[in-house]
Amino acid sequence: MREVYSDWLSEDRGTLRIQRLDTAGVPRAPVSVDRIEKRYAVAAKLLTGRLSTWFAFPEWFTYKEPVNTLTAPATTPGGLTTQFSSIGHYALGDDEALVVEVPVSAAPYQAIRVGSKWYVSTDYEHHQTSLTAAQSVRSGDVLRYVISERDPGIANWLETTGHTAGVMMLRWQRTDETPGGPVVKVVPFSSLASMSSLDDQRVTPAEYAARIEARRVGVARRMIS
Repeated sequence: MREVYSDWLSEDRGTLRIQRLDTAGVPRAPVSVDRIEKRYAVAAKLLTGRLSTWFAFPEWFTYKEPVNTLTAPATTPGGLTTQFSSIGHYALGDDEALVVEVPVSAAPYQAIRVGSKWYVSTDYEHHQTSLTAAQSVRSGDVLRYVISERDPGIANWLETTGHTAGVMMLRWQRTDETPGGPVVKVVPFSSLASMSSLDDQRVTPAEYAARIEARRVGVARRMIS
């Protein structure tokens, strides 16, 4: 089960409880060496299988695409029938940035995230490595993001946190309509200061720090009971 929140500060957490009914009221069997060995064997098999899957997953679904691009939105495989995804990977120098433009969707949930090249989430609590539509500054009907290591001084900055290469993904959820696709462009970092399309989301260091503090509060509300 995946809990999804567009506004981390206003949406209440869901609850989930799982109970086995076929063993309700039945005490556990006594612990035995055979039982423990079987459980460790199953755990080891699951661990090695998951490791193989997640080493191969980026190659299957992401790294076949050209670098610094995002795919057209498509339904997500694996049973997520109302989710569309757009995937890609980046590789940037210190003097480069990636500008991503994507239309605002009518989907209840729309988000973008970056992560390490192994599909591991980077520090999303203390750094802005993901943004939902509710957390993003809109420019009319368009959302513009800048992916870079250095601070461009804009609200919709996605921090690479020391990863010169990594994955990026957009998601739209609870929709049956194919959303508009992203447009991606690599630009010199120095050019960001003069891009008029970013003028409506310029922020001061203090304003950006306030955004990070809001993230920390949002994570605390979601993760701590």
